[in-house]
Amino acid sequence: MAASTREVYIVLDANDPERVAEFWCEALQYRRVNRIEQYVVLLPPDGTPGFTMLVQGVDDPKAAKNRMHLDLHVADPEAEVVRLVALGATRLGSGSIGDIQWTTMADIEGNEFCIGRTH
Repeated sequence: MAASTREVYIVLDANDPERVAEFWCEALQYRRVNRIEQYVVLLPPDGTPGFTMLVQGVDDPKAAKNRMHLDLHVADPEAEVVRLVALGATRLGSGSIGDIQWTTMADIEGNEFCIGRTH
């Protein structure tokens, strides 16, 4: 059986999709490429591999903890936390398992994500 190619799209609900898309463009260093109905389409910089992110406009506000979230791993996690807070993110806490450490954050509409260290 031949393996099929898969494309991964991350979809994030937002009450203000333009504002949330702007945050995630800066946070991920992505580019906005289009708006298709209620979706704002974000892609990595030209020539850079990565997933497609769709910010979907919805009417209902976020009500509980995300069941799935992004983990962003960077060389200097604390500097990245400071950068993202300046963009409007909120630091929620931190955690660790053995040598693995992370900071839990929320974007400008409260969607959780984590910042960790690259290996």
